[in-house]
Amino acid sequence: MADKVEFELVSPEKLLVSQPVEMVVVPGAEGLFGVLPGHSPMIVTVKAGVIDIYADNMTDISRQIFVAGGFCEVTATRVTVLAQEATDVATIRGLDRADLERQISNLREDLETAKTETERKGILAKIDAAATKLELITGQPVAH
Repeated sequence: MADKVEFELVSPEKLLVSQPVEMVVVPGAEGLFGVLPGHSPMIVTVKAGVIDIYADNMTDISRQIFVAGGFCEVTATRVTVLAQEATDVATIRGLDRADLERQISNLREDLETAKTETERKGILAKIDAAATKLELITGQPVAH
């Protein structure tokens, strides 16, 4: 098992992934980071983006999962992501583009009337997640 790292992805609803993998790439708040066996321990904030799972080799992505944010704990033998929301990318690509665009527009209006910094940060996180989903559908960058 020394050539693999145990990867777990948990959302509030369920355990989505629990398997040994060659590598996992996570969208950290400071940028993407890859984890291989023997990685230095760390705990990081996860931003909205896609987790790439390389189960059997490091050249072919075996699964992609959208996460809306959360936390990641890394040890030499394990990677655990606690996600606020997690969905297979294939499911995201089936969403309605117009619905996401409307959601982003409504959230931007809500942002203008946010009364506290906490409320503002929560709305910004929702905008970031919706914009990332829209990018997955269109293949084009979306202003967050």
